[in-house]
Amino acid sequence: MENYYSNDKYKSIELKNVNKDIIPWIENVVTENNSRVERKEWKSKYNSYVIYDYEPFCTDGFEINMLITSFDSAYLTFINYLYNEKLNTIEYLNSCYEKSPIVVKWE
Repeated sequence: MENYYSNDKYKSIELKNVNKDIIPWIENVVTENNSRVERKEWKSKYNSYVIYDYEPFCTDGFEINMLITSFDSAYLTFINYLYNEKLNTIEYLNSCYEKSPIVVKWE
């Protein structure tokens, strides 16, 4: 889920519950699109008071939220589009993998 925020200079978008495996990809996309990651936090799913600004030793039970800012909202819209397409592609590939028959070669 994404939320847009705005002030006089910067526009921002918040990505919630980001998969930790695609964080490097998101950071590269953000950098390439004249934006930056303002905040990356690990929030406990079980206790709303537990929030870390660094990756905890055990990441089970945490969701990762990222706040991305830019001068231009068009960059944020594009980043949001790329992020959603990445998630859709991953979901599609996972469904293809689950549906594919298992082929075993006997030698």
